[in-house]
Amino acid sequence: MSLSEKEYLELEKQINLDDIDFSDLEEKYEVDIGLDNYVVVDGAPIAPEAKVPVLIKVLKKLFNTVGKVVEGDEGIYMPLEDGKSKGYLFVQFETAEMADAAIKQLHGKKLDQKHRLLVNRLTDIEKYGVEGAVPSEFTAPEVPPFKSHGYLKSWLQDPAGRDQFGLHFSETFGVYWNKKKNDAEPVFEPRKAFTSKYAKFSPKGTYLFSIHPQGVQSWGGDGFKSIGKFIHNQVRLIDFSPSEKYMVTLSPVAITVPDSAAERAVFPFGPESEGHKLVIWDLTTGEPARTFALPPHLEGQKDMPWPLVKWSHDDKYCARQGPGALAIYETPSFQLLDKKLVKIDDIVDFEWAPAAVKLANSKVVGGDHLLSYWTPERSNQTARVAVMQIPSRQVLRTVNLFQVSDCKMHWQSEGKLLCVKVDRHTKSGKTLFTNLEFFKTTEKDIPVEKVELKEVVVNFAWEPRSERFITISRLDDGNLNPAIPKNTISFYASESSGNKGKDLTSVYKSYKDIPNKHSNTIFWSPKGRYVVIATISRSSGELEFFDVSFDDDKNKGLPANPKLLKTDKYSGMTNLAWDPSGRFVTGWSSSWLHTIENGYRLYEFTGNLLRDELVDQFREFIWRPRPQSLLNAADRKKVRANLREYSAQFEETDAMEADAALREIILARRESLEAWRAYRAKYAGKTVQAKAVQDQVIEEIKEEIIEEKEEIIE
Repeated sequence: MSLSEKEYLELEKQINLDDIDFSDLEEKYEVDIGLDNYVVVDGAPIAPEAKVPVLIKVLKKLFNTVGKVVEGDEGIYMPLEDGKSKGYLFVQFETAEMADAAIKQLHGKKLDQKHRLLVNRLTDIEKYGVEGAVPSEFTAPEVPPFKSHGYLKSWLQDPAGRDQFGLHFSETFGVYWNKKKNDAEPVFEPRKAFTSKYAKFSPKGTYLFSIHPQGVQSWGGDGFKSIGKFIHNQVRLIDFSPSEKYMVTLSPVAITVPDSAAERAVFPFGPESEGHKLVIWDLTTGEPARTFALPPHLEGQKDMPWPLVKWSHDDKYCARQGPGALAIYETPSFQLLDKKLVKIDDIVDFEWAPAAVKLANSKVVGGDHLLSYWTPERSNQTARVAVMQIPSRQVLRTVNLFQVSDCKMHWQSEGKLLCVKVDRHTKSGKTLFTNLEFFKTTEKDIPVEKVELKEVVVNFAWEPRSERFITISRLDDGNLNPAIPKNTISFYASESSGNKGKDLTSVYKSYKDIPNKHSNTIFWSPKGRYVVIATISRSSGELEFFDVSFDDDKNKGLPANPKLLKTDKYSGMTNLAWDPSGRFVTGWSSSWLHTIENGYRLYEFTGNLLRDELVDQFREFIWRPRPQSLLNAADRKKVRANLREYSAQFEETDAMEADAALREIILARRESLEAWRAYRAKYAGKTVQAKAVQDQVIEEIKEEIIEEKEEIIE
């Protein structure tokens, strides 16, 4: 029986279709159009229609690096208008996981100098397409007013040229002016709960950073006021690029993007950072520049190697080490150099040259970027140390090594020399000895000079801006009794050998050896010449102050003439640091390591003890760094020529600080001198006029009877 059209319409009016459950039919016949496989890409170049196929080919190659783009015209669709592309496109991947990978890895990707790609899910249109979710009219965001933090380098204008330092004790942290023997003067009132872990200055001293469970806080200016906040949950470690452009933070807790839209609005990380633990921040903007996941071999590791990101001297490049590869990034885009890893099988460690290196026959203005790395011995290959030029990735020099137990790379501060400390084992494998391999990076073909030793070197340190260095070594005879002093301190310098008219070869020679020592640490003054060689131990401690260029008649003209200036015992010492001027040295005993006589001692560079402070629960002493001096060679020469005059001024200032009565006398003398100068200035004009009158030549005829004599003539 069939219903007529009229009857069907009447029946339809009586039935409410909204009351019928069609869910079983919808589930059975649902069509999956795969929108999760699509991404929307904005920020692409706007190109003429004739060049669009080439542009699509380039972009397809890029997206294929993170997944598999669907073949054919369906893979990438780029809308056109008025004969040119519109600057956005749609990309279809074979799986939704590939689309997610494209968002995480390519969102923010810098295609060239003018174009940065923005990658989002196509399904996000459901979120933003809801009526009222996005305003129909554009409203310009409110730009917050500029907030001045004052002159961030104001401490460099101190008339007395004093340095600042930070003291961390108990839960309190403060920054102070160094006043030699007198009590330190606080820069601001010491603050409790200033940091939950530790505080750290940036490399040039511009900023001070504190650590908190929510992230990192930066401080600066005259009174160390708050400058910025860097949200990174449970951050543990921080580090900085040499030029203070970037900060690196590490947390054991992976980044999780919040679900709430309000929280996401203030959260600094996007979905591409989900699960990452390492963050590089741009200190200028306060925004994350790049985030990274930890390599699998570092996940869960307790003794985390730090830093995980190492920088070139000028912040132009940074690099991370992974299994069998080196990832080198260009700043500020933080994209892989040449879009690929540097494959180095079994790489153990690498180091950047700390300065630009002027290679022989190089035409690079300002010098080249170099890095060194080493790989261990394998069954069919020797250990290797190599020097690589960046960005070309060209290996400039390689040295093959045998019977290697370990290598440590020590760059000289100017990048002219690289010393590789090679710990080698005998054929029996029972004892160790050391070879020092010196790479001369500024000479043609980078020659390598070797110094062979019978002992194993436990410490090595270059003198700043010099070819001199110091080693601490010991004979590996199997006797491990720590009570027996077995270490030898050796002072090395280079000397030239060779025939006249031929190339001279630098030979490193020990000019003084001091045997039977417990010394284990070397601390050069940042200005060179003076060095502290210390024994850092919980049970005992000692500091020895040396002048490596001591001038005497007996050894005049030698490349090195070490002279012991002073020795001081310091039990429980845990750390040692020079101030940036090279005038003062601080040793301290930290409660983070033990509770034996916690506090600090301040010394002059000659070893004279200036201050000895015992502080309950003392944790850390940190000098505030200084930026590189702006004085040129001529200015420095002028300062040295007038050093006595400047020294007298500072000695007078020190005397005033030390004695209040003497201060009053000096101030009274200065006041009298100023009064005398004012008096002279007041009558200077009258004196000039009087002198002008005196200088006039007046011609006058005067007759005078000198003698009168009368004589009668007959």
